[in-house]
Amino acid sequence: MTEADEAIDRGRWLFAQPCAFLKGVVALDALPPADLAEVAFAGRSNVGKSSLLNALTGRKALARASNTPGRTREINFFRLGNETGPALYLVDLPGYGYAKAPKSMVERWVRLLKSYLKGRPSLRRVCLLVDARHGIKPSDEEMMDMLDEAAVSFQVVLTKADKLTVAERQRAVAAAEAQAKRHAAAYPEALMTSAETGSGIAELRARIAAFASG
Repeated sequence: MTEADEAIDRGRWLFAQPCAFLKGVVALDALPPADLAEVAFAGRSNVGKSSLLNALTGRKALARASNTPGRTREINFFRLGNETGPALYLVDLPGYGYAKAPKSMVERWVRLLKSYLKGRPSLRRVCLLVDARHGIKPSDEEMMDMLDEAAVSFQVVLTKADKLTVAERQRAVAAAEAQAKRHAAAYPEALMTSAETGSGIAELRARIAAFASG
């Protein structure tokens, strides 16, 4: 068995363990203890973040997908893993880039997000979700700059691969990786995924499982 096969097996095993909603927070003083490694998910509103979380964990309603962009207004924590083996927190960050949200609310989200990114020692990686059909937008670049500033490692994860042809997927990955290279905190490889078909899910599980504590 190759190293890559072993990593995929570890990811498959971890994501077969219990996964439950822990809490949602709107202020730093409500964050859970930083007792496990954390992998967070960020992306523009309606990028398919909830659908991807559900696909990763194999649970249809772990993260409730909504047709209303900007619906997630807090940092949501999920605990993945049993009590005795490897475990970590999956963190669902508020969607960004939704112009219709009140300015005061957007400012509050940005303050909370910046504080979380800069002050969370257990945060190992941010999966930056990007709609493969549209590529990296200016609001994604702003998030990438924020992650650079906070010195938080991030990886671009392209979503909705099922909407593209094979050639279009290849071009989307190449373009995302080229843009990521301009950011100091970026992991060089972009992953292509589809919550609908399961494409890329095993590989993403393997990447995330590498950070599990215990």
